[in-house]
Amino acid sequence: MAHLLVVESWVGSMSRLLPRALEEGGHHFTFLTRDLQHYLRSAPEGTAHPLLTARNVVTAPTNDLGELLPQVERLHEALRFDGVVTSCDYYLPTAARIAGLLGLPGPSAKAMEDACRKDATRRVLSAAGVPGPRFAVCADGAEAAVAARGLGYPLVVKPVDLCAGMFVRRVDDEDQLAEACAAQAAFPYNARGQRRTPHVLLEEFLRGPEVSVETVTCRGVAHVVGVTDKSVGGAPAFVETGHMFPADLSPDDLAAATGTALSAGAALGLDDVVAHTEIKLTGEGPRVVEVNPRPAGNRITELVRHVTGIDLATACIDVALGREPDLRPRTTGMRSAAIGFLVPDLAGTLASVEGADRVREAHGVLEVQIAEPGRTVEAADSNNAYLGHVMAGDAAGLGARDRVEALLAGLRPLLVSS
Repeated sequence: MAHLLVVESWVGSMSRLLPRALEEGGHHFTFLTRDLQHYLRSAPEGTAHPLLTARNVVTAPTNDLGELLPQVERLHEALRFDGVVTSCDYYLPTAARIAGLLGLPGPSAKAMEDACRKDATRRVLSAAGVPGPRFAVCADGAEAAVAARGLGYPLVVKPVDLCAGMFVRRVDDEDQLAEACAAQAAFPYNARGQRRTPHVLLEEFLRGPEVSVETVTCRGVAHVVGVTDKSVGGAPAFVETGHMFPADLSPDDLAAATGTALSAGAALGLDDVVAHTEIKLTGEGPRVVEVNPRPAGNRITELVRHVTGIDLATACIDVALGREPDLRPRTTGMRSAAIGFLVPDLAGTLASVEGADRVREAHGVLEVQIAEPGRTVEAADSNNAYLGHVMAGDAAGLGARDRVEALLAGLRPLLVSS
């Protein structure tokens, strides 16, 4: 039995998968957070959030390293931690810094900082010759306007330090660019109260299908678990509308995607980490979209588990403990698994979702999650606005995506004016 320190978390699926994996592994954990209410609010009424079932729940200044690190040292003296983990991108460098301070396994803080900052990732990968889009890092909108003329439209505008597709936009001219830059500038703090870096990242707009490569690196050896395909909508935003594992790729595309992802992780110096690297398969070859040094979100980890039996949440814990993870595929009876998201394109208040009961009872369904009536709905402009999802599998082949799309077509959200 090991004792892990969990430093904050997303409140989505990984906030439940990590505690489950800890329990199944016979481990216990201490949960460190600056805001208990953030997790209490996310739990269904009348239930406890799994993170708050920790052996110890400690309130600490997780946004202030100067205050946090001495407090963690004192906690370590009293409680003795064996590893440090987080699922939240905003605290990945913090967890790495803590692990280094306490002499525990984990990736270097520098590697995590570079992977979690989109501008730093671009610079590191470009210097290493890993293929990506042409790009420019700009201090503000005025600088971005000048850089855009050199890069040429269309472009993708990104904040350098946000997640879930927030404020990522395609822009086709100077007016759209100015609007996108102004929207970013008007959002000075992230969802965890951390002051943002105001820099703007401009990237060449890449054309082609997008996939993600799921990897686990342990003691300097990188293992490819598989490749997931992605569907994206919501233009000019980039909203993930669904995924399927494994991706239906030719052998050449599979080798190109995985090779590029491994090169990106190596260039960043990522080790003892589970990673989710997004790749565009363009006509000129694969290009890195971004590197996420943590298990994939949006239930991709569960797609992988349903098909291969490999639990990436458990792998995340294993590498945090300095242990070799078990990445042997198992026969699960399923050849592919897919998820599709219910993405709102109108604003209002959710009255109901017609067809939900039929979908729940359909053959091959693995999960159905639907938002409760009364929820305020905005047209989706990031991955934070879903009204639910449907997950299904296919035992015969790569038909899970088609199955999910047919099930989603049977769902009809009914909105009333707010």
